[in-house]
Amino acid sequence: MVRGLDHLVMVVNDLEAARGVYERLGFTTTPRALHPFGTENFLVQMQGNFLEVVGIADAGMIPPHGPGVFSFARGNADFLARREGMSSLVFQTQDARADRRDFLAAKLNAFENVDFSRQATLPDGSEVTVAFSLAFVTDPAMPETTFFTCQQHAPEHFWKPAYQVHANGAHHAAEAIMVAPDPAAHAGFFRGTHGADAVTIKGEVGSGDAQGGDGGLRVATDLGSIVMLTPAAYRARFGADTVGPVDTAHFAGFRIQVEDLARQRAILDDAGIAVREASGALQVGPSGLSGIVMEFAAA
Repeated sequence: MVRGLDHLVMVVNDLEAARGVYERLGFTTTPRALHPFGTENFLVQMQGNFLEVVGIADAGMIPPHGPGVFSFARGNADFLARREGMSSLVFQTQDARADRRDFLAAKLNAFENVDFSRQATLPDGSEVTVAFSLAFVTDPAMPETTFFTCQQHAPEHFWKPAYQVHANGAHHAAEAIMVAPDPAAHAGFFRGTHGADAVTIKGEVGSGDAQGGDGGLRVATDLGSIVMLTPAAYRARFGADTVGPVDTAHFAGFRIQVEDLARQRAILDDAGIAVREASGALQVGPSGLSGIVMEFAAA
């Protein structure tokens, strides 16, 4: 029930320009891959989870949303029509169909399962087929966000050690960062996706010292956590205003655990990337990073 962070989806106008940015940050990226529904991507594979950067390859292939069906490509194209940024948060699963049943039982806005496959290029240049089953769930109170679980049917072809080694020593995405005017108002949705015990709200009895400022919300998962901040708490933590709409919940960035923070700092300095140091972490963006902030912390 405490589904770990599987991957974070960023949507951009120029996929190869974005690749250049991620490689300057010290990440290894996978070759470009095409989806059968009009989008394209590259990945940053880490230990147990990954980043997915998505672009539009063929707008004419993008299917619409249907009755009870969520179109990943349509959702990202619509998001990109508004702005670049983080469009979706994806959770780990072994059974996407069971997830859909769980979401419906929790009275969440769940959709029909989506199954698809695509070709993936291995480090030696050969190609294999990878396949996935997805369970989408959304919240009308968070129209800027999409969530889904992702079941892999050929993980032995997906995860490749050569793609999981990074110059910056990136280990895993440890935190997905969101912003909302009233984080506590969204606790019910995350209790439905991750269980009541996974959710804490800053200031509640028994909440501990959850990061994020008064009213901040934290969701613990099997791998990483979700933190939802108020706009003021985001500004206090990152020294900048969120690029997303301040009047509704949205994704604003993520935290990466790295093996050696000094090595990450040297990579950023060599690349001429502006860095902010705060609370023992290095922060870059949101300027120049499609409106998201990346925070690097020692593992």
